[in-house]
Parts: sequence; C-alpha cells; structure tokens
Amino acid sequence: MTTTSASPPHQDAPRHILFTGGGSAGHVTVNTAIIPTMIEQGWKVSYIGSHSGIEKQLISRLQGVDYYGIATGKLRRYIDLENVKDPFRVVKGVYQAYRLIHRLKPDVLFSKGGFVSVPVVLGAWLNRVPVIIHESDLTPGLANRIAGPFAKKICVTFAETAKLIKGDKSVHVGPIIRSDLRRGSAWKGIQWCKFTPGKPVLLIMGGSLGSQRINDTIRRNVEALTRTYQIIHICGKGELDSKLDSTPGYRQYEYIHDELANAVACSDIVVSRAGSNSIFEFLALRKPMLLIPLSKAASRGDQILNAESFRSAGYCEVLQEEELSDESFLQALSKVYASRETIKKQMQQGEQGDSTQQVIALIDQLARE
Repeated sequence: MTTTSASPPHQDAPRHILFTGGGSAGHVTVNTAIIPTMIEQGWKVSYIGSHSGIEKQLISRLQGVDYYGIATGKLRRYIDLENVKDPFRVVKGVYQAYRLIHRLKPDVLFSKGGFVSVPVVLGAWLNRVPVIIHESDLTPGLANRIAGPFAKKICVTFAETAKLIKGDKSVHVGPIIRSDLRRGSAWKGIQWCKFTPGKPVLLIMGGSLGSQRINDTIRRNVEALTRTYQIIHICGKGELDSKLDSTPGYRQYEYIHDELANAVACSDIVVSRAGSNSIFEFLALRKPMLLIPLSKAASRGDQILNAESFRSAGYCEVLQEEELSDESFLQALSKVYASRETIKKQMQQGEQGDSTQQVIALIDQLARE
C-alpha cells in the first residue's frame, strides 16, 4: 500500500477530515471544490483512493493533502473475467482502509462515490467514524447505494433524489461549484488558445475519460465547424489526433487543468456529456449546452435523466447517443447557438447558489458530534 508519512494524532492536533471518491473526474471534482476551504479553516486533510486512478492524479495537484492508495475493485455492468477477481480486491481494500483509518483517526469521512469509495466507507464505519456521502446525479449510483446504509447523512444535488433515499439521511444541498471556475477570464482563454476575438468559441467535453463517438463526430466535421466556430476540444487521455494539430481554429487537449476556468469563460456554447457536476457548473457560468448523455447500454442511465431534467428547465438541447449522426449533431448544435440568448435568460432565472458552505457546515456538525 502506498502511503505518505503521517504523525500520530494528539490532543492539540487540528480536526482531521478524510475524503474518498474516484474512478472518474466526476467522483473527484466536488472533493476538490471543498478541500481548499477545509485547509483554509485549519483542518488536516487526507484522501484515500486507488493506487493509480484519476483521483490520484487530480488530488496530487493540491497542496496540503496526504494521499493514500488502497486496493479497489470495479463495479462493472458487463461480463468480464476481472469480475471474478474484484470481490477479493474489495475485501482487501476494506481491510487496508480499516487499518489506515484506525491509524489516522479522522473526525469525519466525506465520500463522493465511485467504486473506490465503498471499501473506505466500510472501513470508516467499522472505526465508528461518521460518514457523509454526496450524490450528484438525479438517481443514486451503485456505489452510493451500497455505501448509503453506513452513512450518517447523504447530500443530494437534485431535490427529487431525496425521495429515493430511505429514512431521514438525505439533505438537499444543491450543486457544489469549484470556486476557481468562477474566476475565469474570457480574454485570457482567447489568448491561451491563440484564437481570434469576436468569433464564437465551441467547447467540447466528453468527460474525463473522453468519448470516442463525440470525438469522431467532431473530427469528421471539423472543417464545417471551424467555418462558424473556434473549437476547444477536450478529448480524453490518449485520444489526441496529431493529424489535426495544424487545423486553424481547432485546439485539442487530453485534459485541461490550470487553464480550464479561462477556457470555459471564453466559450459561447458547450457540447458535453451529462454528468451532474459538469452541467451544474455550466449552468452556474451560464453556458448554453448541447448534452449527449451516455446511453443506457454504457451506463445505468443517470446521465439521460440529468439531461432531461435540464432540457425541461430550458438550459440545453439534448441529443441521445443512439441518434448521434453528423447531420443530427450539426442541426442540434445550430439550434443551441441560435437560441443561446434565450437559454442564458432561462439559466439566470433558475440559477442555484453554491452549496459549498452548507456542506462544510454539515461536516463540521458531524465532526463535533
């Protein structure tokens, strides 16, 4: 097990919060939104994730966080030989998490979900450490459904989600928005991309792991798209296409870290999957969206529900992946661009506040109890 050094707790030690969550960026971004405030308030912050998952990559960019890796399984929805091995990895992960938490003695655990979180939640519960779970999507994910019985409170983004959680554990907090995204500069984004001021900018995000279908659609139509837009294409790890590097008005990146706020700020419209964290951030920044949710064949259908909720509120257009073609994509994109001002007005009327402070107050309450 990979760990960093940790001093044994003592009476004068600061309060200690442990975070977990991983497997995709969506299971980490809420944690990265909360962690800086916890550090500013004097908390000791630790994180348990997998040995090599995206959570380790994202958390390692933060100062003042001790990261610990444990064995993890994966909650697959398809037949795979690894499914036979994963229960043993999960059991090993629970044992590792239990021993680690027993040594660290955190005051509270905050879990964002994902398959890595299940052993950590169980390890915390066995150590009698209070657990708070955060559920971003309209319907709870499998990991959070498994971990839910061991939690004191479950924070939800959608008000409708509270009806799906048994007992009085649910707390409707609304979306948590990364504060650094609100500080983005459109002019700096234009300069960073070496774009022409005044020409519309289209941002494409296929999720932290990328989307081959969205990537392929963009690249087949890049010539037509760049007649109207300048394109920032976040295509996922290993998904760059070097043949397009010299295409005027087209910039491709595996993932954007430090410049993400500026890239979003300079964008006029966004094409995205429908993960809850991302779409609520685009809502907060008033970015009209074309959402292409993961299909039920590739997911549990949570993104479809998220997207339909946003469409009914007037924040976006939705194109189902099964209906994705060059023609349907270009038509849907044109519709979003043509109605972008109307969508922005609707977003302004329905915008929700940032719930970070409410969640931190709940963390503080449970830690004191």
